[in-house]
Amino acid sequence: MRTRTGRKWIPTMMVLLSIFGWLAGCTLPGPPPPPATPSPTAPVAAGSQVPLKVGVSTNMPPLIFKQGDQITGLEAELAKGLADYLGRPLQFVEVEWKDQIPYLLDRRTDIIMSGLSITELRKVRIAFSDPYSRTGQMALIRRGDLQRFKMGYYSIVETPSIGAVENTTGALLVRERYEKAKKRFFKTSAEGVEALRNKTIDLMIHDAPVVLVLAAEHESELEPIYSLLTEEYLAWGLRREDGMLLKSVNAYINDMKRDGRLQTVVNRWMPLSGK
Repeated sequence: MRTRTGRKWIPTMMVLLSIFGWLAGCTLPGPPPPPATPSPTAPVAAGSQVPLKVGVSTNMPPLIFKQGDQITGLEAELAKGLADYLGRPLQFVEVEWKDQIPYLLDRRTDIIMSGLSITELRKVRIAFSDPYSRTGQMALIRRGDLQRFKMGYYSIVETPSIGAVENTTGALLVRERYEKAKKRFFKTSAEGVEALRNKTIDLMIHDAPVVLVLAAEHESELEPIYSLLTEEYLAWGLRREDGMLLKSVNAYINDMKRDGRLQTVVNRWMPLSGK
């Protein structure tokens, strides 16, 4: 998916920060921590030369995406910091979103970093780190339909056709909440945007950070509805048996919160005016 990293993102990122309050510098309220997990039988020691294999789906700007051949974004920067914290080399493993958890469970990756929201269903299969931010789902519409959706959240209920990216919390929301709508599910957000532009669907629901970036990239055609449809918490996914790694990951996140470095990284990718 084509991405841009210029100042065009700044107005939408300001909205994003004001809506969510990326609470990088403090303890997030919300879901309880995952149940205690047993330590692995053979944990990788800090300072080991065994790479930290991070599973990424690189179509989630500004969280994780590709710029040329380089993987970049908020979570990419945090992944590099985590690898340094652990004293291990970093290896990004590009994985389709639907395969992220299977890759993790098959030990082809050690951790998932791709805008992963904490859900009860996912907690059955994997462990989650402490959340590093709060987010939610948001709708993306055509600019020509602004009047049609002037009631915001309430207008969506009667929408004839809604799209989402498959195997996401957005797709779950569409299935559960919008029974009357014709539903279409896509492999990538780029496919959803194309369907929205050619009027195959009436709106697309996706993670709010992604929606705001997509709106900025297609500002002459598309517009977000500035209200959250859900409240979710972003975290990283690990195997339940990797208790020692989970403990180290949580220590890294909380160290970053305490000294303000996490807020600095967030502001780098989602700049706030006047800060």
